[in-house]
Amino acid sequence: MADLLSLKESVLVYLDRSGGLRKLAEHSKAYTDPQLTEAVFRFHISVNPSDVLEVDPLLGDCVLHDPLKATQLFQSVCFLAIKTLSLVEKIQTESQVHVILKLTSLPPFPEYTLDLSSHHCSFGLMRPVCMEGLVLALTRVTKYTQGARFLCEDEDCPCSGGFQHIRVHAPGATESATVRNDFSCMNCGSQLKEDAKFRVLGGERKSLTVMDNLWLYVFFSSVYADELCNAMRMGRLYRVIGIPALVHQWPNITWSIEANNIQPWEPAPKDFPKINASFQQLLRDTAASPWWFSAILTHCFGLHVAPPGLYNTLKLSLLLSLVQSRANTEDTFHNLDVLAITTETLILSRLMMLSLSLSCRGVRHQPSGEMFASLSRDEHGAGTANIHAGSSLLATGGICMLGDLNSYKKDKLDSIQSVLENRTASVFIRGKKYGEDADEHVSFPVQCSFWAYTDTSCRSARADSLEIGPISTQLADAFGLVVQCKDMVGEQTPIAQTVHSLQQALQLGKPQYPSQWKFSTQDYQEVKKKKKFTNLQVETSPAAEKIIQGYYMAIRRIRSQSQGVNMSVASVKLLISLAEAHCKLCLRTVVKEEDAVIAVLLCENSVTLRHGASALLIPPDAVFPCDLGAVDGLHKRDTALDEFHQNILRFIYAFAPGSKMYITEE
Repeated sequence: MADLLSLKESVLVYLDRSGGLRKLAEHSKAYTDPQLTEAVFRFHISVNPSDVLEVDPLLGDCVLHDPLKATQLFQSVCFLAIKTLSLVEKIQTESQVHVILKLTSLPPFPEYTLDLSSHHCSFGLMRPVCMEGLVLALTRVTKYTQGARFLCEDEDCPCSGGFQHIRVHAPGATESATVRNDFSCMNCGSQLKEDAKFRVLGGERKSLTVMDNLWLYVFFSSVYADELCNAMRMGRLYRVIGIPALVHQWPNITWSIEANNIQPWEPAPKDFPKINASFQQLLRDTAASPWWFSAILTHCFGLHVAPPGLYNTLKLSLLLSLVQSRANTEDTFHNLDVLAITTETLILSRLMMLSLSLSCRGVRHQPSGEMFASLSRDEHGAGTANIHAGSSLLATGGICMLGDLNSYKKDKLDSIQSVLENRTASVFIRGKKYGEDADEHVSFPVQCSFWAYTDTSCRSARADSLEIGPISTQLADAFGLVVQCKDMVGEQTPIAQTVHSLQQALQLGKPQYPSQWKFSTQDYQEVKKKKKFTNLQVETSPAAEKIIQGYYMAIRRIRSQSQGVNMSVASVKLLISLAEAHCKLCLRTVVKEEDAVIAVLLCENSVTLRHGASALLIPPDAVFPCDLGAVDGLHKRDTALDEFHQNILRFIYAFAPGSKMYITEE
């Protein structure tokens, strides 16, 4: 008894120090409404185990290893505080106070981490553990009983009235553990019956499936309630603190966990304290030009897949899309979709797969798999609909590679176009099939960039634009950035690729293309792991804004009048995303005019491929007009880009409304 009183005193000290008593008083105000008739009054208490250990090690040990006992201690102290301070007059017994301890963290030791790859399926006492992983599936929202009042059927028993028999939901418990018809009175042993008018329904509960340690094929089924219900989204990484409740044995091992706290989580990067020395030296050597750094990165990327000079525009587009990806970010996702037009699908697929390996999260979608979301029945819960994330949702914040669009049927291409335009994926749930009264449409935001390519070798070119294979112009418009993989004209491309493949086969491990710039795939991966590019916060300079705005106004006017093409606001978003991505790729924090020029050239070539040329008359190889094997090539490229810059300004001056206010004729 003395130990129990000592623990309760420690609870009171902790509540006083942590501000818990003040929050208890504020929360009690919500229950003072005279029209409110409830038997159970719920109070959330935030508990930091480290702070509790400083107050009383025994109490801290109780919180970490016997949470049910700790909850009873906090419940008793909160009841005494409520009665002493007269906070809620309706509370008559301690059992009416439903305390939920919200653990803010757990000690960073392996004993408190749930890792099924190395953990036995036995914990003894139920205690809180932490797990980290990717959300793969969610179920529909279901209700549960938070608390209920029971009365003794014997009218002479004191428990036939009042609030002596109150049952509340416990972590990991099923609905039948809270409400059923075979409970007995603790006073006389007679049967208890529920007073239905005092039943308190909990908020919402969902179950979810999380993959442990990212890619280990060990699954969890977690149940979380109320305000935690909408805290998780498919395709995101989270750290969950909860109490394991059930273990389903062979053939599948599944932990059922009642979540106590949920926090967004991102794996700590490997130990790469500084950026690669080669990149640092390149950054210093290319400081004279705002275009050199990104050009050399593009030139040196994927040289074991394709020879220098081939697919430079595509490689730059893929790198720009990569630096815009940022897994698990809560900010607005600036997607940068890429559609490549080619006759060499094998080489293109290899380049995209190489680039995909650099993404913070990359998913290669298979045409036979589910791209957006699928349904099944929840086997471990209430039998409701279980919504499984498809490839695009699993790639949240990263890249979803669709591959060859020729392999997709028309209905699937229509679905892809709809998602690209609306950035949402929806699934229809039939209520009768999953035990619900009403049907429901559930929508999920799609926050990833899509990569795809299409083969045009079987089609002839039109007079006004490049034939884009079996896909429609509307689908190409939905992608935004369309790239023609034709950096070398005529028969040079297949010959150069053939020579490259033969040399690779005969000279294993030897450098095929001597150059003063040498970067391996591992160098790119190290920069990616440090997230040097993706974590940059950039802002747009006024000069860059004027070019982007002026080009959009001019091209919208020209194409709508001469071609009947409607340039939507998505074009502005594409221009901004391209300019910001090029700025990040150059490791800058301010978007310059030169970044906007690259964005305009890529965007104009993309629109030309779909709808024909405009008055701007940009050649297909505008971004990489010459070979970059030496410094002279970089100077020639700068000269060409400066000329394109002036052409863009003249185009804006001539066709953009109001451009004469900020662009001089000189």
